[in-house]
Order: sequence, then C-alpha cells, then structure tokens
Amino acid sequence: MRAVVQRVLRASVTIGDRTAGEIERGLLVFVGVERGDGPADVNAIAAKIRELRVFEDPADPSRHVNLSVGDVGGSVLVVSQFTLAGDCRKGRRPSFDQAAPPDVARPLYEDVVRELRSGGIPTATGEFQATMQVSLVNDGPVTLLLDSRKRF
Repeated sequence: MRAVVQRVLRASVTIGDRTAGEIERGLLVFVGVERGDGPADVNAIAAKIRELRVFEDPADPSRHVNLSVGDVGGSVLVVSQFTLAGDCRKGRRPSFDQAAPPDVARPLYEDVVRELRSGGIPTATGEFQATMQVSLVNDGPVTLLLDSRKRF
C-alpha cells in the first residue's frame, strides 16, 4: 500500500458540483492499494499517518516538525488513488498491473479510513472509483511518501 501525505491548511474533494469531503488544518492523504496488500498494510499505513510528527510545536520553535495531526487537533482527508500503484519504468504509458482490483482495494481503503477514525482522528473521504477534483492549500509544503512494503 502506498500513500502520499501532504500537510495542508485546508483541502476538499468535489465530484461534479457536490463536495464529498473537506477538512481544515491537517493531512491530505492519497492511498493506493496494491496486489497482495492486506490487514497488516492497512494497520501500518494508518498508524504511520496518525503518528507522523509533521506539525510545528509552538512551545518549541526550534523543532520544525514535532507534533502529529492528533496533537494539533487536525483532520485527515483520505482520497483513493489507484495511480499510486503505477509503474513508469518502461515506455511512456504507466502500467497499473500492480494495482489491486476494485473489489479488493475498496475494503482495504475503507479499513484505512476506519482505522484513522477509531484512533480518534476526524477523517473525511473522497469517493472510491469516482472522478474527483481535489483542492488544497499546502502548508510548508510538506509532502511525504509512505510504502507499507518498506517497513517503518
């Protein structure tokens, strides 16, 4: 499982003219599920998102990244993105052979959301398999890549 995590001042996902999810200060997380992913990948990614210390600590300005999203009372917006499983090493067209099929990916994506919520993190979402427009205001910018197969 792969995730791209961006620290944001605000972010939203729209589908057509409808807002599917939006947050203020927190993390925008794009999640891509790969073939072979399972519960251990869900737990690893969700825990890492919850625990990443990527926010400033006003009590200690010398530490630029010292607090987690929960520590600052932030939220998470989780957006499914199968293209994170794309392989661009050959040719000019990405291969998505390693992306999990939708019937496998959907429950794992939903499990990531459920894990974040059960950890007390306010969590909004996009819509699985929808064409979405994502808007965000980066904070920093801070952008990190997570890969559950590269154990933390």
